[in-house]
Amino acid sequence: MAQFSVNSQRFDPYKNFKFRVKWDGRYVAGISKVGALKRTTEVVKHREGGDPSSDRLSPGRSTYEAITLERGVTHDTEFEKWANKVWNYGSGLGAEVSLKDFRKDLIIEVYNEAGQLAIAYKVYRAWVSEYQALPELDANANAVAIQTLKLENEGWERDYEVSEPSEPSFVEPSVSSF
Repeated sequence: MAQFSVNSQRFDPYKNFKFRVKWDGRYVAGISKVGALKRTTEVVKHREGGDPSSDRLSPGRSTYEAITLERGVTHDTEFEKWANKVWNYGSGLGAEVSLKDFRKDLIIEVYNEAGQLAIAYKVYRAWVSEYQALPELDANANAVAIQTLKLENEGWERDYEVSEPSEPSFVEPSVSSF
């Protein structure tokens, strides 16, 4: 197991605006928003006949919420290619779903303000349950057109091989007297 380092100089938590997403071994361009990683464990209530009139609680099944990815519409077809592996309209009877590879593992990386990798999570067996190719278009608007993927998944875990980086500091230039 990886050793945890303690950066005694870091006081601030990491910001949520520096991140990258990787699947199939490469980074996906232009992702501007990643939904939260959220796990919920059901509560199982039980009581024995001789217990006082209160419930005992224990953990039940855990479920992982879908993760939403957003990015501006471009000519890059990665979102559409993955979405088409789940359902490709007009591909022919028996070929609508790519059963061999419609699921992907992905990595979500979080960087510190200096651009150093700080935290990473591995997401397992994700697949596209919802795909928005284009948003509502409005001639009176002044906004970026956003594509959306909703990814169902079978779990995620932190990558403990990613250790806390040693954060850089700037050395003040020495002032020479004339």
